[in-house]
Amino acid sequence: MQKIEAIIRPEKLDDVKNALAEAGFTGMNIVHVTGRGIQKGIVHMGRGGESYEVDMLPKVKIEVVVADKDTDRVVDIICSAARTGRIGDGKIFVMPVADAIRVRTGEKGEAAV
Repeated sequence: MQKIEAIIRPEKLDDVKNALAEAGFTGMNIVHVTGRGIQKGIVHMGRGGESYEVDMLPKVKIEVVVADKDTDRVVDIICSAARTGRIGDGKIFVMPVADAIRVRTGEKGEAAV
């Protein structure tokens, strides 16, 4: 099993959620986060003409655990649905999951996902 963490633009969350659901991947966790990458934030102009920098931008982190065979497919779906082509579209991290346990039934492994 693999855990996929995708950090994306908040306005792309519904697109990603819907694309994953259409492909049969409905289980996920969503966390609202702030962060910055190579874009290092954005500069705004204030009322008096002064500028100020916002270097920590709002993002959404989607966490999905999938079977090894589904990893590439889920990553491709997220990339396609989250991409705007502009800097700040996000990042995806993939890491192994040793085990999963469904609390209600005690099922383990892929059966618990």
